[in-house]
Amino acid sequence: MAAGAFAKLLLRELGTEIASHTIQVGHARLDRCASWEKIRAVSADLESPLRCVDASVQKKMMAEVDGALKAGDTVGGIFEVVAHSVPVGLGSHAQWDEKLDGRLAQALMSVQAVKGVEIGAGVTAAGSYGSEVQDEISYDKSAKRFRRSSNRAGGLEGGITNGEDVVVRGYLKPISTLRRALGTADMVTKEPVRAAYERSDWCVVPAAGVAGEAMVALVLADAFLQKFGGDSLAELRRNFDNYARQLDEF
Repeated sequence: MAAGAFAKLLLRELGTEIASHTIQVGHARLDRCASWEKIRAVSADLESPLRCVDASVQKKMMAEVDGALKAGDTVGGIFEVVAHSVPVGLGSHAQWDEKLDGRLAQALMSVQAVKGVEIGAGVTAAGSYGSEVQDEISYDKSAKRFRRSSNRAGGLEGGITNGEDVVVRGYLKPISTLRRALGTADMVTKEPVRAAYERSDWCVVPAAGVAGEAMVALVLADAFLQKFGGDSLAELRRNFDNYARQLDEF
């Protein structure tokens, strides 16, 4: 987490910000896209109980958590990490271990209790036709940038950033430390016993989102350093600024 905080500071120097929010807890889910402004606001709101951008959906999520608490159970969910203002061209298509989507997936899978990772609309896209999920390309003359009409790819194509927001989701299983002890086996006698109870959280989705931010920040910071190099922040920014000018002149 501490290393992720430093990575965020580095990214901010280069114009990239990272935030997260909760899109599902138990059976309660946010079924619409959230704007970057709302995601950044709720991510910075330390008073928000579950860090959901929609107050009505958050109430439903809180009911799921309360129900799990009363039942001595736990509840999982989905968090979404968004990296905003990411330049085009980070990552690589040439080698499997340098594809940025693969590195991000590995990073989020390293967060405890995360059992699945989605980039963009990957899960929905798997059950759709190509015409329904492709992001059509246009050129914005005023901004001197190629744009997509949508961002179902989650800001990554062929392992490389395409200039849109990078969107990664972590699917979190309910944690296993239930107050209602589960069945297990004694390591010595091999006989069936009930698991010992020490402590338990009921929902760790918002906290996992913060951990996810740190992991995404570490991967993106490394991708910046790989592409632009430099022995100091000043040299890194010089190289990055030259690259940005090159894009403007394209």
